[in-house]
Amino acid sequence: MKFTVKAWSNGKARAGVLQFSNCPYSVDTPALLLTTRKGLPVFIPPDHLPSLPSPDSHLLQISPIHFLGCVSNKVVSDIGGLHQMLGLHGRILSAVPRDCIISIPEHSGSNRDGASFETPCGRRLIKPAEYMEMISCMRPNMWTTLADEVPAFVSEKRNRTSVDRTLRWLDDCLTSNLTGSTVFGSIVGGSSIEERQRCAQEVAKRNVSGYWIGGFGLGESMEERTALLSAVTESLPEEKPRHICGLQLPEEVLQGVAAGIDLFDSSYIFHLTLGGFALTFPLTFPLERTERHLTDHMPSSNTGCDGTKINLKSIIYRKDTSPIVDKCNCFTCQNHTKAYINHLFNVHEMLAQILLEIHNTHHYMGFFRSIRESIKEGTFGQYREKFITSRRSHLIPPASALAN
Repeated sequence: MKFTVKAWSNGKARAGVLQFSNCPYSVDTPALLLTTRKGLPVFIPPDHLPSLPSPDSHLLQISPIHFLGCVSNKVVSDIGGLHQMLGLHGRILSAVPRDCIISIPEHSGSNRDGASFETPCGRRLIKPAEYMEMISCMRPNMWTTLADEVPAFVSEKRNRTSVDRTLRWLDDCLTSNLTGSTVFGSIVGGSSIEERQRCAQEVAKRNVSGYWIGGFGLGESMEERTALLSAVTESLPEEKPRHICGLQLPEEVLQGVAAGIDLFDSSYIFHLTLGGFALTFPLTFPLERTERHLTDHMPSSNTGCDGTKINLKSIIYRKDTSPIVDKCNCFTCQNHTKAYINHLFNVHEMLAQILLEIHNTHHYMGFFRSIRESIKEGTFGQYREKFITSRRSHLIPPASALAN
């Protein structure tokens, strides 16, 4: 893997390019990794993947844990790895062994040798040697070492323990690495600035190609997150990419970009789609807002609108024959209406989630494209400020719009 920073804006925000020797595409950063379940997006079928923006959609994040109990490592290896097994030729697979709840008891000596994950076969302890066997057989383009993530409310002692374990697992994984693929070293530390710095500095000393920053989105506030992100990125070399999990809302992504993060995950899209929400926020600024625009996008319990998204399960869209977003060129908006997707939800058709995830993925990738353009133009700070101001104006609409 080769990573090159092409532009800077507003201090730390940066735009770069990721290139892989075995992939014909280069990927511009900041970039979004599509969340998958067992290797494929949850609702988008493989034959619709080409309809997503290319090459932005070529980054897929997989969890090796999802394959436990489903297919053996040997079978995956004999087939030729996940690319061959899933038919994802030309795609870039990033293996991240993240669990929604990582539970490692303080007092269990045996559990100090591995991470506990929720798998299809129940909760299991995964040791570095077993994890590396999975990576060797799956052959992803890049992979992340095991991490002991902790929520924001744990003690300082627990934070220190999580860093010590993560560093030990990092060394074990690097020792067992025979794949030659790109390694991202895990950085943790909870809500402790000192432990975050210590972990980042230690990982930076290792022979890794990039950095995976974990432990965010686990209870910390937006305000304290700024200092934690700075503590990490300021301790890392500039020439290597940084990937983070847990920052998913648009405002959180902008916060991460401002701190110098290059890669983000996208489970936000999955949760939106599951709830019937469609992304509608503007991608470019300045905005020309009419009174009707303000009224149509006012917060409402009936529409589920907050200026960022709308709820297509709402009865208000039953006869709405317009696309989700005017002038959106995604497959869904080019071929279907809000009324049709509302109907699909009402009759519990799976096609509703398929069409909605296509739009949400396309729209969020457009958001990242706008971020990259603002960095290259040196206007990222203004873009971020206008985006947040726009959100506030939707949440607190003007009196003239309320009067209507």
